[in-house]
Amino acid sequence: MALFSRSDDKAPIEPLQEGRRTPKQSEQVARNRRPLVPEDRKEARRQVQDKMRAERQKARVGFERGDEKYLPPRDKGPVRRYVRDFVDARLSIGTAAMPVMVVVLILTFINDPQWRLIGTLVLWAFVAVVVLDSVLMAWQLRRAVRAKFGAKDAKGHGWYAAMRSVQLPFMRMPKPQTKLFRYPE
Repeated sequence: MALFSRSDDKAPIEPLQEGRRTPKQSEQVARNRRPLVPEDRKEARRQVQDKMRAERQKARVGFERGDEKYLPPRDKGPVRRYVRDFVDARLSIGTAAMPVMVVVLILTFINDPQWRLIGTLVLWAFVAVVVLDSVLMAWQLRRAVRAKFGAKDAKGHGWYAAMRSVQLPFMRMPKPQTKLFRYPE
């Protein structure tokens, strides 16, 4: 490779268009000249903030609807959409986690040690049932994903599904797209 040789990977230079004159440098500079600072800074700042607010609102609505463009990487793809639909169609024991936690919290405020013990036992029993339910759901989900998408996409979705199943349905993001007991095909 020569030191001053022309490389072959550069795009060829396009010929000049005929019939149009090349603008003078002063014309180009005048066309590109604009003030560095707007005349009304408060108005310019308000316009930028309004534009950003509108973009954030659009992104939030898109995320809630499950638009692929606005989803974070952990939620993107047809397999993750299938996992979300599978979890949303299933009646999970984990959805009762938040109400059970509130009941246990109330039981711990009672000054009787017997009620505190009952609250603690209920809590641990409920956690064990939720874990068993999540393991069963992950096993069912792995089989369903393997049947629909193949073996290479079947792993790595159990924790995602378990975390979604523990959330109350109206708090899940993206919002559920399926009705209860309507499993995806």
